[in-house]
Amino acid sequence: MDRNAFARLCFLLENVGGLARTRHIPFSEQVAIFLSVLAHHKKKNCVVKFEFKWSGYTISTHFHLVLAAVIRLHNILLVTPEPIAEDSSDFRWKWFKGCLGALDGTYIDVRVPLIDKARYKNRRGDVSVNLLAVCYPDMKYTFVLSGWEGSAVDSRVLRDAISRPTGLKIPFGNYYLADNGYTNEPGFLTPYRGVRYHLDEWGSGSSTPQNYRELFNLRHAKARNIIEQSFALLKGRWAILRSKAFYSIKTQNRIIMACCLLHNFIRSTMARDPMENEVPEYFVEDPSMPNDQDFVDQVEPTQEWTNWRETLAQSMYNEWRSP
Repeated sequence: MDRNAFARLCFLLENVGGLARTRHIPFSEQVAIFLSVLAHHKKKNCVVKFEFKWSGYTISTHFHLVLAAVIRLHNILLVTPEPIAEDSSDFRWKWFKGCLGALDGTYIDVRVPLIDKARYKNRRGDVSVNLLAVCYPDMKYTFVLSGWEGSAVDSRVLRDAISRPTGLKIPFGNYYLADNGYTNEPGFLTPYRGVRYHLDEWGSGSSTPQNYRELFNLRHAKARNIIEQSFALLKGRWAILRSKAFYSIKTQNRIIMACCLLHNFIRSTMARDPMENEVPEYFVEDPSMPNDQDFVDQVEPTQEWTNWRETLAQSMYNEWRSP
């Protein structure tokens, strides 16, 4: 982050986040300590205190003060999604009118007490939390849920997200793009199962789409890949997310949320994200709403939604095949 963005962040943390000036450490140094820990993951306080010339107790105290202030900015930093417009010209998204973005989960390695390790082991055997995130086409997060153990399947995490009073809100008629770890149902548009999907499976000649289902899966993959890119940016920017941290699991989940919020802040404040060039174009691997609006409140497949996907896929294919 450049100096201008850093100054704006300090201003927000003081005037909105409630970060208080202490007797000895100015706002700017408190924020610098916090960002240094997140970006470089200096695991031990003894390393950080040597660089900033403060005691380990002082470093720890101010780290948690800034962390709490960043979390209090969530209403400002989380983006309110706008549906893809009818006249959209975005080559990735123009096929998905009414879409609110892409949704997926990712694992973040954590450190937990020995007694809890079995619950936090994911399918790869790593100890982690299952982070559910939703991002807009500009790779800014609109919803983040961290806290579920790595053993929890994506569909279970999603059910929890939409059932919470302040959870994921999906107005009827809108939807998110999701992969086959989720069910194709109202509010969540997934690709066809049993049909090639991943971007490295497509090419020219015989590798081009051969039917409407393959064309739908290709366009779905290109649009939904934005969430994979955002995860790559997030983990590339914040080293603390790439290895286990020496904090309680509650604090580690708050750190994950703070990293997502700061990711949004950087992409909103800086004209150019310095990390974006380091992520390939296609990466393989609480917003306020009107109170009288109806939202999707359950995760159940319907024949009507399945038929709508068929109609959408066939219309894409017919337009693609027409001269």
